[in-house]
Amino acid sequence: MADTSTQGRGAVQRALKELKNAGYYRVDTVRMPDGTVQSQAHVFDTPQVARPPAVPHPAAGEAGVGRAVTPPVKNPEEVPTLPDEQTRAAVATLFRAIRPEPRLRLGEAEALRLAPLVVEWLERGCAEDELARALLPGLPAPLHSPAALIRDRLRRKLPPHRTVAPPVAHDECARCHDPVPRPGICRACAGLGSRTPAVGTGAAVTASGVARARAALRGQRGGHGRLATT
Repeated sequence: MADTSTQGRGAVQRALKELKNAGYYRVDTVRMPDGTVQSQAHVFDTPQVARPPAVPHPAAGEAGVGRAVTPPVKNPEEVPTLPDEQTRAAVATLFRAIRPEPRLRLGEAEALRLAPLVVEWLERGCAEDELARALLPGLPAPLHSPAALIRDRLRRKLPPHRTVAPPVAHDECARCHDPVPRPGICRACAGLGSRTPAVGTGAAVTASGVARARAALRGQRGGHGRLATT
């Protein structure tokens, strides 16, 4: 198939894997009478579900003889059948992100398999529009496997963790307690420069300026048009 396809061996392998996972394709290994082993490929029109192993039943008259058949117990470490809240949210976000592009149509089972990758994007602070910008542009033509393409882009374009820069700490001058960039005394206390006006004194300065302006106006009225000076 790879020799006759224009997509290459890797694309054919990914397509066969998708068909196998969906139950449309199966390869069985068969031992022949002469001892050789052959692989037989089967393609189905409808998905095939693996049959559970048959549980042996005791024959008549053998009750209580031998070991009792114990039903299998589910492994608590296996992924639960029903998706959790985080997985459902990731699937819903993925479907909304790819909705504008009909060529990226996915089945529910395919979206559930892609959900862990989407969860990583969401945990790194990415929104739905960022996910869409990573998945929708530049789609190949023809597009054989939307799920494989989305999986590749989710892995390859996964953004780094977003970190918040820590706030810059300031120290105080050991003498006047003004803020300084490093421990010690400020330049004014060290005699190396003038003192910077303290922050927060604007109200007092404004009030003083208003008082001087009023006094000047009163002097102007009393001096027949001449502005009084101080």
